[in-house]
This record gives sequence, C-alpha cells and structure tokens, in this order.
Amino acid sequence: MQSAQYYIEQLQLAAHPEGGYYASTFRGDGSIETASGVRPYYTSIYFLLKSEEISHLHRLQSDELWYFHAGSPLTVHMIYPDGTYEAKKLGLNIEAGEQPQVLVPKHTIFGSSVDDADTFSLVGCMVSPGFDFEDFELYTQQVLMADYPQHEAVIRKMAYEKLPE
Repeated sequence: MQSAQYYIEQLQLAAHPEGGYYASTFRGDGSIETASGVRPYYTSIYFLLKSEEISHLHRLQSDELWYFHAGSPLTVHMIYPDGTYEAKKLGLNIEAGEQPQVLVPKHTIFGSSVDDADTFSLVGCMVSPGFDFEDFELYTQQVLMADYPQHEAVIRKMAYEKLPE
C-alpha cells in the first residue's frame, strides 16, 4: 500500500480548511441557478485524511457523494437537519458494514475521521450542484452544542473549539 505522503505528492493535494488534504479534479460544464447563486452541475475532488486528523464538522448547501479509493475506512459523521446523528463507514469491507459510497444530503452537518491508527483514507467527493466556498459553513463546538446538546461526545471530537484564522 502507498503512503499518505505518496498520494499527497502525486495528486498534488493541498491543505483543506476543514482538515485533511484535497485537490479539485472535475467541474461540470453546465450551470444551474441555486438559492446561493449560479453553480456548476457538479464538482469533484480527491480528499485524503490521516488518522491523526479530523475533517471538522461543516455543512454544504448541496448533496455530497463520497467514494472510497484507498487506505483505511473513513467514518462519515452526520447530524441531519432533524437533529438525528448517524455514522457511516466508507470502505470496501461490506461484510463489516462498510459502504463503497456514502451520500451526505444537503444541509446535513458532517465531518469525517479515520479510526485505524497510523494510516489514512483517500476518497473522492462529488458535490451537486457544484461546490463553492460561499456555501461552506464551518462550526465551533459552542455553536453546535447550543443546538445539539444530545450529541456532545461527537461534537467535542469533531468540531473546532475555535475556528482557524
């Protein structure tokens, strides 16, 4: 198996504000009008997360479909708009409950983690309508605890205490 550093260098991944590394790969030719403005039909990225990192809780205004590529399984933590929490494992061990694809519905607060120590996960993420940082909301523990105190453990693990500058 290749190392995380191999994929970071070969795929020219850069640091992502939510945590981990990413590179944009595809962008739909057409566009669609959304409540946030004009967006491409879809966008796609590579995303790599190391086990010692967290993809911190955030929200998009579009659906995001995740695809497993390499490394260890990735857990996608989701707090749905109705306040329920669900964790889905993105990976190839289907017998163990992992799924090769995971959908994060629009308006869902989510983040991800790699549970296996000293490893990483390389995934692909396709957003439709396409991603724009204007639609990206990053959360602090304090903000999420006010609305979802029943999910304190996951919020303390997956959200920033203070947003990075």
